[in-house]
Amino acid sequence: MHITIGVLAHVDAGKTTFSEQLLFHTNSIQARGRVDHQDTFLDNHELERQRGITIFAEQGRMSIGNDTYTLIDTPGHVDFSPEMERAIRVMDYAIIIVSAVEGLQGHTETVWQLLRQYHVPTFFFINKIDREGADVEAVMAQLQKDCTEDVLFVDEPLRSDYVSNHMMEWLAESDEQLLDAFLNEKLDSSSCLTHLHTMIKQGKAFLCFTGSALKDIGIKEFLAQLPLLTKTQYNNKALFQGEVFKIRHDGHQRLTFIKALQGTLHVRDEFSFGEVTEKVTEIRLYNGSRYVTTQEVEAGEIFAVKGISQANIGDIIGFSGKPQPYELVPTLQAKVQYEGDQHIKEVLKIFRTLEAEEPSLRVLWHEKFQEIHVHIMGVIQLEVLIEVLHKRFSLDITFGEPQILYMETIATTVTGYGHFEPLKHYAEVHLLMEPNTRGTGISFVNACHADDLSVGHQRLIEKHLFERDHHGLLTGFPVTDIRFTLLTGRAHIKHTDGGDFREAAFRALRQGLEQAENVLLEPYYRFKLKAPSDFIGRMMTDIQQAAGTFDAPTLTENDAILTGRAPVATFMSYSTTFAAYTNGKGVLSLQFDGYDVCHNKEDIITQIGYDKNADPEYTSSSIFCAKGKGYSVPWQEAQAAMHCID
Repeated sequence: MHITIGVLAHVDAGKTTFSEQLLFHTNSIQARGRVDHQDTFLDNHELERQRGITIFAEQGRMSIGNDTYTLIDTPGHVDFSPEMERAIRVMDYAIIIVSAVEGLQGHTETVWQLLRQYHVPTFFFINKIDREGADVEAVMAQLQKDCTEDVLFVDEPLRSDYVSNHMMEWLAESDEQLLDAFLNEKLDSSSCLTHLHTMIKQGKAFLCFTGSALKDIGIKEFLAQLPLLTKTQYNNKALFQGEVFKIRHDGHQRLTFIKALQGTLHVRDEFSFGEVTEKVTEIRLYNGSRYVTTQEVEAGEIFAVKGISQANIGDIIGFSGKPQPYELVPTLQAKVQYEGDQHIKEVLKIFRTLEAEEPSLRVLWHEKFQEIHVHIMGVIQLEVLIEVLHKRFSLDITFGEPQILYMETIATTVTGYGHFEPLKHYAEVHLLMEPNTRGTGISFVNACHADDLSVGHQRLIEKHLFERDHHGLLTGFPVTDIRFTLLTGRAHIKHTDGGDFREAAFRALRQGLEQAENVLLEPYYRFKLKAPSDFIGRMMTDIQQAAGTFDAPTLTENDAILTGRAPVATFMSYSTTFAAYTNGKGVLSLQFDGYDVCHNKEDIITQIGYDKNADPEYTSSSIFCAKGKGYSVPWQEAQAAMHCID
C-alpha cells in the first residue's frame, strides 16, 4: 500500500525534528539531524539550514511493514504557504504538530482550514511535552474549541488487539451498534478500529498524540499505531492520471514531481499537451536529496519524472478538465530592480524558470517600461528570492517596496462593442458584461448563434478573454468578478485572421468598461485577535482605525477574542504593534479573505496615476474601414457604427 502523509505546523513547533525521528525509526536515514545544528535530512537546501526554517516541501520515503509511506515536510512560515498548499493537495493523511508550550498559533489555523477544505484526514501531535510551561490539557481544550470538538485524545497506545476504555466509550457515543455492544460489555477492539478508521476518513475523528520530537518521546509509539490508522485504496488498472505538485531543476534538467492518482506509469509513456507530445525518459523516487530510478510507478506513489516540460503545477496529466485553482494567493507585488550586465529579457527568462517552480510568483512583464514585477506573500519571501537568484543564477537583484495587489470590477450591466477592420482584416464582437458574485472571478457564457459566427471563432473569443489578466480603467490592475456573455459577432470570409478577434474582443471589453460604473477592490484579511481582557479597548480602536470591522467580542475570565475583517493594506504590519502592546501575550491569526471594495479608493487611484488613454496594450476605440483605409471611432460612437446592429 502507498500512503502519503504530510507534516504541517506553525513555524518552530518542531515539525522538521518530528519528521527526522520518523525517518530514523523506520531506518530511512542512519542519523537524526537537528535544525539548530543545520544538518537535518529534509531541510537540505543551504538557505533552509542557514535560516533554520523549512522553505521547500521535501519528501522522505519510509517503510512500515509492507506499506510504503511518503513523508512530506512542509513550510511553516506564512510566506511559503502556497508551497504547503500544493503539498496538501497530494496528501492522503496529515499530521499537525502543535507546541505544548505555545499552543495553537496563528498559522496553525490556516493549515487546519486548508486541510478541511481539501478533506485530508488529520492527526494532531502535541510536541515539546518535556519543556517547562508545557500544558497538554490546555492545548487539548484549545484544539476542541478552535479546531473541532471531534478531537480524540489517545490516552493509551492502540494495538490491533487493544483499545483503551476511554477511546471505546468515545467511539460508542458516536454509533448505536457500538453503544449497545459497549453497554453489554461485548465491544471488541477490532470493531472499534474499523469504526475509528471510517470516522478518521470521514473527518469525524481527529486523533491526538503527545510526545517530544527532540527528546524522542512518544515517536516509536506513534509509528507503531500509524499502520492501524492509515489505509488507502488506489486503482492501478485505470488509465494513468497524476497531479503535478512541484517542479525543480537539476542543473539544466527539469524535474516534474507527480502524485499518481490512478493507473500505472512507465518510462517511455507519452502524453500530449496541445500540439506537443512528450515522453517520460526517467522516473525517480526521492528520499530527501537522494533518489533511485525505477521503470514504473503505480497509483498512490509520489515521484519525479524527466522528459515532461509542458505540464504546470496543478495540472492533472492524463485528464483533460481544468485543474482546481489554489486557495492561497499573494496580496502583494514587488518590482525587480536590476543594474547588472545581463539584458533584462535574460533576467525575465530566469524569473520564468522560478515561476514554473513557484506559480504564485505570477511574473509580469511590462513591455513599455521594460520592467519585471512579481507577486509575493511577504518580505521574507523576497529575502529568500534575492538569495536564490544570487546563489543559483549569480544574479544580484533587489526589489522595490512591496505594493498591495488591487483589482477592479464593475457595478452595472453594460454591452461592450469592439470592431477591428484595418485594411484586409475584419472582426466584430458584442459582449454583455454583468457584475459577478464577489470572489467568483471571470466567467463566460456563449449566447451567439452559429449562423452569425462559426463555432471556431466563438471559441477563439472565449480563449482571448481568458488568456491574460485585463487592465481595469481606474488603476490598470486586473478586472475580476465579471460575467461575459458573447451575444454576437461577425467575421469576413476572406479577410479575417486569427488575431483579429483578439483585437475586437479586447476593444469590446474596454468599451464596456468605459460605460460601466467601475469599482476598485483590495484584498482583505479575516483576523482573530486573542489577548488578555485589559486590551479589548485598544484592539477595537485599532481595528476601526485600520478601516476594519469586527464581530461581537468573546470574553472569558482572562482573555478577550476579537474576530473580523480588515484590509491587508492597513493590517499587514499589525502583528508587530500587537505583540508590543500585549507584551507578546497576544495571539494574532490572519487568513486571506478575498477581495472587497477598497476603503480609500480616491487615494489609491491618485497614487497609482494610471492613464487609461495611454495604455499601450488596450484601447476602447474601434477601427473601421472606408475607401481602402482604416479609421478610428472613439468608444462613445462605436455602438452606432457596428455592423451587427441593424
